[in-house]
Amino acid sequence: MTNNDSWGFTPAELRKLRSLKDPYGIQRLLDAMPYHLEDTAWSPRRVLRENTAHCYEGALFAAAALRVNGYPPLLLDFEAERDTDHVIAIYRVDGHWGAVAKSNYTGCRFREPVYRTLRELAMSYFNIYFNLRGERTMRTFSRPVRMERFDHLDWMTSEKPVWFVAEYLLTIFHHRLITEAQAKRLHRVDGRLFRAEILEKALKK
Repeated sequence: MTNNDSWGFTPAELRKLRSLKDPYGIQRLLDAMPYHLEDTAWSPRRVLRENTAHCYEGALFAAAALRVNGYPPLLLDFEAERDTDHVIAIYRVDGHWGAVAKSNYTGCRFREPVYRTLRELAMSYFNIYFNLRGERTMRTFSRPVRMERFDHLDWMTSEKPVWFVAEYLLTIFHHRLITEAQAKRLHRVDGRLFRAEILEKALKK
């Protein structure tokens, strides 16, 4: 277990994280980082050092940065059909939910804290959550995950891969967003939305 005053971060790392100040500052740093496509599970410390992340690593980093800046470290997981899942860090201001996230799609990132429920927040991602065939694929959202449960594994500062959080997300209850009948009636996104969402999309070399 790490010291609660620093959570295992060095003074320099803490200064960097605290300089972000709030969820929007954290999002701006994540947006400035290149998106990478490697099969890694870096801790927030490693993300800070490498200055790059993918969705899962970005969510972990955001949760840690939120914690350092006075917010509870919370994750939310989205499950998709014929697509990859998406993980976001969530926060609350005046009883309303917002999100910080890293994504290879333009619309699956930041959310202002204006959503009354987690379902409302999750649904804000539905229309722009699609696969490369243009199919809207989002189906469920998890309950919030309090990241303190992983403190004994040093999830914020470990030099080892932190796949254990992703593995845990696979085991927890998820709420359905739409019915099977609704899913069968979904239309593919049009070309303009598709092009807008993949703007500056990172591709494998």
